[in-house]
Amino acid sequence: MSLVLLSHVCSHLQNTTRARLDQTSIPSTRQLLLISLLLQSSGLISSVTRGNTEGPDETYTPTTQANIATRRLWLGLKYYDNQPVMSRLQMVSKPTKRVFMGVTGLKELVMGRDTEYIKGLGPGEVLVMSTDRGIMEAREAVQRLMGGQLLCRVS
Repeated sequence: MSLVLLSHVCSHLQNTTRARLDQTSIPSTRQLLLISLLLQSSGLISSVTRGNTEGPDETYTPTTQANIATRRLWLGLKYYDNQPVMSRLQMVSKPTKRVFMGVTGLKELVMGRDTEYIKGLGPGEVLVMSTDRGIMEAREAVQRLMGGQLLCRVS
């Protein structure tokens, strides 16, 4: 997973929610698709659609070698009482310092307690992490008794 690309996407999403945009596009990669679907299932974004640089696809368009450079993921952003649902995106691991955590440390974070130098999760906050079984939310990783690399936190 490219942490540089993920940090660019996090700052892009934070800027688009501040600008009150309806939808935005991010590069189409497998990891960003999985993270977007995780954010959608957590209720932080409304939709995830494949498309190109012009906009979301109306009909299914397969990705080929000829069009791979123009493919994008279009995310529908959510607002409640004129405030963005997803207001803060923050990287935990950085390209120069990757943060890994085992199950015991994750249990503490999920319960809201600070672990090492990482602040505990607050209500409604999502911690995205990469495990050997794929990208998942920290609470799901604790249920599956798995540790991994902490990517970003979203609230």
